[in-house]
Amino acid sequence: MRVLIRGVAVIPKPEVGVIPKADVVIEGRRYAAVVVGEEVSGPFDKIVEGEGKLLIPGLVNAHTHLAMTLFRGLAQDRPLMDWLEKEVWPREKKLTGEIVRWFSLLGLVEMIRCGTTAFADMYFFMEEVGEAVEKAGVRALLSYGIIAPTPERIEPELKKAESFVREWDGEAEGRIRAAFSPHAPYTCGPEVWKRTVSLAKELRVPIHTHLSETKEEVERFRAKEGRSPVEWLEELGVFGVHTLAAHGVHLSEKDIEILAAHNVHVAHCPTSNLKLACGIAPVVEMLRTGVNVCLGTDGAGSAGDLNMVEEMRLAALLAKVKTGDPQALPAAEALGLATWRGAAALGWGKELGTIEPGRRADGVIIRLDRAHLLPNYDLLANLVYAAQGSEVETVFVDGHFLLLEGEMQTLDEEEILGRCRELAKKFK
Repeated sequence: MRVLIRGVAVIPKPEVGVIPKADVVIEGRRYAAVVVGEEVSGPFDKIVEGEGKLLIPGLVNAHTHLAMTLFRGLAQDRPLMDWLEKEVWPREKKLTGEIVRWFSLLGLVEMIRCGTTAFADMYFFMEEVGEAVEKAGVRALLSYGIIAPTPERIEPELKKAESFVREWDGEAEGRIRAAFSPHAPYTCGPEVWKRTVSLAKELRVPIHTHLSETKEEVERFRAKEGRSPVEWLEELGVFGVHTLAAHGVHLSEKDIEILAAHNVHVAHCPTSNLKLACGIAPVVEMLRTGVNVCLGTDGAGSAGDLNMVEEMRLAALLAKVKTGDPQALPAAEALGLATWRGAAALGWGKELGTIEPGRRADGVIIRLDRAHLLPNYDLLANLVYAAQGSEVETVFVDGHFLLLEGEMQTLDEEEILGRCRELAKKFK
């Protein structure tokens, strides 16, 4: 399939800035050309008019729990561990594959409508999540969340995780990759981590986990183990595997140096960390030290929504407040966290994250004819500081349209909304 996006403003990669007007050609699954000031020759299977619109690389949500859209609005305004132990974990015992499938589809509708083309997810009933991803047409790094606080849980949890990796890694024409996900250092002991590392190396897949999310969590861990969670994982050899660590809010200078030395990727989740009062991650310090920081929403139960446009804005604003420097994390860097840095964290760094010939054709077209996006002095700044997810009009992955001029192409949105309304009644 050959597609032309005609006369569109383009941000091919954040550091380049905005090309005011270009013709972008997609051939098959890849970008073929970004042409400025010349006529592009056809024929084309489809032409998308780009006048008054902005094309950006697909946004990457580097940490979420997709099916937790089920818990949106339940048990709000609680500390993290109180929320998890008293509200979420008891309800998760009632989950079924059907529930996870439908609420994953609900999350996919939301993410697509907000411009997300790839995401990293850890949860339960992951086969159902994989089937939802296949249907939606997005790209994902998926993993079963291993929780094994007691010895008898270790074998069944590892078996589920390994089975999922072997079955799903590379599925959906390569759009789905699999990972191992020990939930966190405080829910999985050293045996789980050592065996996970061995399996991850054998099967050549990443590790995705939670790390140093709350002050209380880190203090408890230090009191028990005599070292930080980061130091503990390094000693266990975890960082010898490609690692994606969510949150990284409470990190010492030594922790940050360890993460940088081992090329650990950290998914910053601004909304969730604010809502649960976890704190503000040291994003600027991590970037300065060489850590690849990307962005995630976390699950909708803690974040409220799955809007990566909002996460970009919050990341930029929080960095300025934390450092006291209005120049910290400028708009271009914030967009980088949501695009090419996220792609690298998910293992697609050589193929995604920019709009260039030869790269995978994942992209998002945003309407600019909104009051809050005028004037257009700086489209990149407007994107980060003023845009909303609702301006997303068209989304494509591998050159295939998932959302076209506001209409869902791969999912039946009304059916999904109806089924989720019914299923949610069981959890009131």
